[in-house]
Amino acid sequence: MGQKRAVKQIIGKTFIEIADAIKSGEFGEKIRIGLTILGSEHGTENLVKGAEIAAKKGENFDIVLIGPKVDTYLEIVEVESEKDMHKKMEELLDSGYIKACVTMHYSFPVGVSTVGRVITPGYGKEMFIGTTTGTSSVNRTEAMVKNALYGIITAKAMGIENPTVGILNVDGARQVERALKELRDNGYNINFAESMRSDGGAIMRGNDLLAGTADVMVIDTLTGNIMMKVFSSFTTGGSYEGLGYGYGPGVGEDYDKIILILSRASGIPVVSNALSYAAKVTKGKILEIAKEEFEKAKKAKLDEILKHLRKDYKKETESEEGVVAPSKEVVTGSISGIDIMDLEAAVKVLWKTGIYAESGMGCTGPIVLVNEERIDIATEVLAKAGFIEKERDIC
Repeated sequence: MGQKRAVKQIIGKTFIEIADAIKSGEFGEKIRIGLTILGSEHGTENLVKGAEIAAKKGENFDIVLIGPKVDTYLEIVEVESEKDMHKKMEELLDSGYIKACVTMHYSFPVGVSTVGRVITPGYGKEMFIGTTTGTSSVNRTEAMVKNALYGIITAKAMGIENPTVGILNVDGARQVERALKELRDNGYNINFAESMRSDGGAIMRGNDLLAGTADVMVIDTLTGNIMMKVFSSFTTGGSYEGLGYGYGPGVGEDYDKIILILSRASGIPVVSNALSYAAKVTKGKILEIAKEEFEKAKKAKLDEILKHLRKDYKKETESEEGVVAPSKEVVTGSISGIDIMDLEAAVKVLWKTGIYAESGMGCTGPIVLVNEERIDIATEVLAKAGFIEKERDIC
C-alpha cells in the first residue's frame, strides 16, 4: 500500500513538473538560484519582495534565500550575519545545491569582473556593459581587452550568437581597439559595432550609450560602475535603482562560480530581474562558454597581445631627450585614431623624421595636425610606429 502511494506521489510530481514546463515553455531540470538578503539599503523586505516577484514569473527555476528567517513562502537557508551569509553561499554553490547566486558587496579575485545588463533610454534596447565591478587586471588597457571578452561571453550565454562590440571613447580606447583588431585578425571572431555618429567606427560616443548601438559596450570598470548607476536610477534621483538587471555575473579565466552582483541601492524590480538574469546565464552555460572563448582567444595570441600591453615601456622617442621640433609649418591636415595617452609621443615620432606636427582635439577626439602635403607620409610613419592603423580618419 505504501509503495502504491509513493508511486502516485512520483506520478503526481511528474505531472506538476510537466505542467510547469508547458506553462514556462522550458523543459529540463529545474535549477535553484540563491539570493542573499542582508545588506540592502532598502532593507531585507525589498530583496524578499523582488525574489517573490521573480518566483511568480514561471521561468522554471526555484529561489533559495540565504539570510535571517523572514515571512515568505520561499525556501530559506538561515544565517544571521553577512560574513556567515557569504560563507554559506559559497558552500551551497560548491555543493551544487544552488547553481548561481545573486548577492551584494562581494569581493572577486583579481582577474574577475562583472558584466552588467541595462535597458537604454534611447530605444529601450538591452545592452551589456563590460564591466561594472571587480578588477579584470591591474593594467587598465589590458583590463578593457579582457572586459570585451567577458562581455562577449555573457552575451553568448544569453543567446546572442554573434554580439556586436563597441568601445566607449575613454582613455585607452584606441589602444584597446588596436589590440582587439589584432586579436580578430589572428582568428578570434569579434563583430565590431558601428557608431551611430556620421563618422562611424567601433569607438562609441555618449549617443551610442543612450541608443544601445552595441550589444556589448566595453568600458573600464570604474566608468562601467558609474554607467550602471546612471542607467538604473536616472528616473529616481539615484537613491533607488529601479531599472535593468543589476551588475551581472563575475566572469574570468578559470573562474568556476556563477555569482551576480546587485548594488545595495537596488530596488525590487532590479532584484527580480537579476534573479532571472542569473537563471538565464546559468542555463546558457556561461562557464562552458567562457572556457571555449578563452581557448579560441588564446589560439589567436591573446596572451602575447596582453603581454605587450603590460610592458612597462614608453615609445623610444617619448623618452629621448633632445628631440626638437622642425621648422613650423601651416598644419591644416589632421590624423585621428591616436589614443590620448600616446598623443605627445606620436608628435615626437614625426618631429624625429623631420615632419612638423602639433597635437589637438578634433571631431573624433585626439588628433595630430600636420601640413596637408605631408599627411600621407605622416600617416605612414605613425602606422609603422604602431600609433594608428594603416587606414586613417579625416575630420
